[in-house]
Amino acid sequence: MAPLRLSKFLSRAGVTSRRKAEELIESGSVTVNGQRVTVPQHGVNPEKDRICVEDEPVKLEKSRVVYMLNKPKGYECSAIRHGRKRIVLDLFPHSALRLFTVGRLDRDTSGLLLVTNDGHFANSVIHPSSNLTREYLIKTKEEISSFHLKVISEGCFVENGYVRPIKVTKVRKGTLKIVVSEGKKREVRLLVKNADLSLLSLHRIRLGGLVLGTLPPGQTKTLTESEKQAIFS
Repeated sequence: MAPLRLSKFLSRAGVTSRRKAEELIESGSVTVNGQRVTVPQHGVNPEKDRICVEDEPVKLEKSRVVYMLNKPKGYECSAIRHGRKRIVLDLFPHSALRLFTVGRLDRDTSGLLLVTNDGHFANSVIHPSSNLTREYLIKTKEEISSFHLKVISEGCFVENGYVRPIKVTKVRKGTLKIVVSEGKKREVRLLVKNADLSLLSLHRIRLGGLVLGTLPPGQTKTLTESEKQAIFS
């Protein structure tokens, strides 16, 4: 097998996405043949080199799988448990695969989340060039008025600049849908807060062309090849 960049190997092995793999390497958590490596571009031979992440050996997995999960509230999108907090991977207790989440949902956000061991697929989803939209169902304490819809539609400032939703739709008096393009950190929560609305629940119902549908909370569905491609349609 031809040499691979260390970051690319970790992504292919299902450890995490390429970007997160680079951070993992730079943090000093990865060794190659017993030597700590902090350069993501370091070349490795998966058939000959012993590669470890936090002292755990990593090998390329032949089986590639993508799950759609209806994430319940109260679970964190982290591969590492902090204290007694629940993590998404707790919902996959019998999996022998090295799984990770594709992107993130806040602990208090529920809904559609992809979980996989396919780093290449994960990178294609989270990369900005994919231009994938995300749709959320929001419930608020207050009744939603035309003024609220106008304020949300105009956008607001977030940590990394100004964001404006693609579409805002009132569903019922205390329920609306918001479609965004980038999925920046806490973007939807900040849009709702900026309109002086008290958010009761935030639930992602669509990612690209993939719809959550009636999948029960905490349950998963293994995506077919056509369903994976539908995400990008």
